[in-house]
Amino acid sequence: MAIWGLESRYGANTGGYNVIEALASMAYGSRRPDVFRQNLIEALLILEHGDITPEDMQGSWAGAMGQTQFMPAAFRQYAVDGDGDGKRDIWHSLPDVFASTANYLAAHGWKPGQPWGVEVRLPAKFDWTQAEMEVTKSVAEWRKLGIKRVDGKPLPKVDSPASIIAPAGHRGPAFIVFDNFRTILDYNNSVSYALAVGHLADLITGKPEFAAQWPREEQPLSRADKQDLQNLLAQRGYDPGSNDGVIGPKTRIAIRLFQREIGEVPDGFATLALLTRLRALASS
Repeated sequence: MAIWGLESRYGANTGGYNVIEALASMAYGSRRPDVFRQNLIEALLILEHGDITPEDMQGSWAGAMGQTQFMPAAFRQYAVDGDGDGKRDIWHSLPDVFASTANYLAAHGWKPGQPWGVEVRLPAKFDWTQAEMEVTKSVAEWRKLGIKRVDGKPLPKVDSPASIIAPAGHRGPAFIVFDNFRTILDYNNSVSYALAVGHLADLITGKPEFAAQWPREEQPLSRADKQDLQNLLAQRGYDPGSNDGVIGPKTRIAIRLFQREIGEVPDGFATLALLTRLRALASS
């Protein structure tokens, strides 16, 4: 239900683009023409199968379709007929929407009955290099390092690799996340998206809001700002990776090293204040 809500506002907005036209345009003029060309072929095969008519095959500007926004390649692999009418209709049939989305999650390792994660409180001397999805430990190991649930309850007894994430740095909430969180990332590889899905799902089932406040006063960096940040970090001798405007693990490592240099908490969080400091140092 949370994916349904985020992707289409519970079916209210599934996109008004003709999927064939959108994919043909993306196959011609995007940075990933091979991906969109393959999805264009998959969309034509969906039409050939008869799941939907060309007129009703509407979606996003990038070709994502239906109430939970499957790309055609994902539709062909994971969509199922939930209402037994012989068609996989994720545009109009809620049984098909839910069955297809559940099938996708199940195929990517969703573990029923286990949480995606919980909000935690980090110890005062937390090693911020450990706050990465790529760093995994058992729940018991994290507990020994001083990780505590924010509500005071014991950490969940989950038998899967666990990671600590703090997407807004030391001034925002932190979470311990499990394999189900990674399954949501398989649906959309964005930590913000996966957090939104997990949190909305919790709210739907009656769980409370996050306890820690987000630093909402922080002005988001534009892609150009992020590229400038990467360039300036590289000029100071750090290695932020490619100048792509994406704050990934290598850029966060470089940010942490610079934060240590200037005596700030090395949480790897890219802020306008940090960029301003780099610009000032570069011009001095």
